[in-house]
Amino acid sequence: MAADGSGNVLDPGAPLKIAYLTYRGKPHVGGQGVYTRQLTKALCDLGHSVEVFGGQPYPVLDERVELHKLPSLDTFNDHFPGRLPGYWEINDRYDLMEMAQFLTGTFPEPLAFSARAAKELSTRLDEFDLVHDNQCLGYGILKIEEKIPTIVTLHHPITKDRELEMSHPRSRYKRWSVGRWYSFVKMQGKVASKMPRIVVVSQNSIDDIHKDMGVSRDRMRLVPVGVDPDLFKPVPEVTRTPGRLITTASADVALKGLTYLLEAMAKLRTERNVTLTIIGKPKPGKSMRLIEELGLREHIEFVSGVSDERIVELYSEAELAVVPSLYEGFSLPAIEAMCSGTPLVATDGGALPEVTGVDGETVLQCPAGDSDALAIAIARGLDDPELRARIGAAGRQRVVERWTWRRCAELTVDQYREVLSMPANVAKLQRNNRL
Repeated sequence: MAADGSGNVLDPGAPLKIAYLTYRGKPHVGGQGVYTRQLTKALCDLGHSVEVFGGQPYPVLDERVELHKLPSLDTFNDHFPGRLPGYWEINDRYDLMEMAQFLTGTFPEPLAFSARAAKELSTRLDEFDLVHDNQCLGYGILKIEEKIPTIVTLHHPITKDRELEMSHPRSRYKRWSVGRWYSFVKMQGKVASKMPRIVVVSQNSIDDIHKDMGVSRDRMRLVPVGVDPDLFKPVPEVTRTPGRLITTASADVALKGLTYLLEAMAKLRTERNVTLTIIGKPKPGKSMRLIEELGLREHIEFVSGVSDERIVELYSEAELAVVPSLYEGFSLPAIEAMCSGTPLVATDGGALPEVTGVDGETVLQCPAGDSDALAIAIARGLDDPELRARIGAAGRQRVVERWTWRRCAELTVDQYREVLSMPANVAKLQRNNRL
């Protein structure tokens, strides 16, 4: 039966009981954390019931969404990233699996989390109509799919992260080490290729997932992510600070292109007063070293752990928002900035042109991986108030017309219904006493 027992789950209007899996919740910044919070909230708004099974860092959810914690060894927490767990922390075979992968230099969380989730759900088959996996794609997801109808969201192929990391000049050992770390990507490709339905957030990601991971196009469906236009909107009473830029950097990873923005900022500061607000925590790594080398520390502010309302105010305080990414599967920061009415400077990396629109109309665009071109695009915006106003207004209109979380949830539910109606899944529902 449906989540409230009122009707058959195959009926278009019947509410569903959904088990949502996220191995990393990232409570304040990070696209997957935002996706988890906002999609599950919107699903509840539509009348469905959602229970989130999450690993550390745990997601922050709407009060209607139940959080079922699946603790890991948390080897990559914010305070001690890459820590070695003590032997006393090994309590079961899943901890042992995670430790073994960690010790061999492989990112262990997707495999271990999927195994824990499979174990937990195996005793609750009659409680859920469908499982929605948010880009874990560990082998345990295949075990889950054997017993419960399952759908997966794949934001972008991690092959792009691996490709970028491997492209930098490195010693043979370093290249081997990076390749070993990303060996979980092969597992994700195998699992994705066997899933009946993959939800993908952009056409660019569909093309790349097909090319890099071998997933058949007929298994994928485009469901763009969203934004809350009533939250992310212009704040007229807030005055924009001359020369203020804003960007989001949830992690110091090469794919996000923060180093190119720092280099562009250093160039711009030779001729004008430019400051930068970074939504995210300062983390040891290349970007922090570069900030010191370029003498930018006094001109950069990191902000984290604040409310969504404060983030909207920060956008309204900036003259320009910047997304300097080398690749994006979609880019939530881009549409949040645009929806807030803040004119956006963005690269052409990955799906960004698909999302941000035409240069000079809804975005100031430049080639990815080019700090000189990024500096020119930023200067172009800073020097032309009328251009900023026009792009800011047009950018918000573009987002409001195309992307909201409610629409994302509606399209996602359409995919749930299609998956549930597959003959193999009807048999699973009957076996689990859900029909």
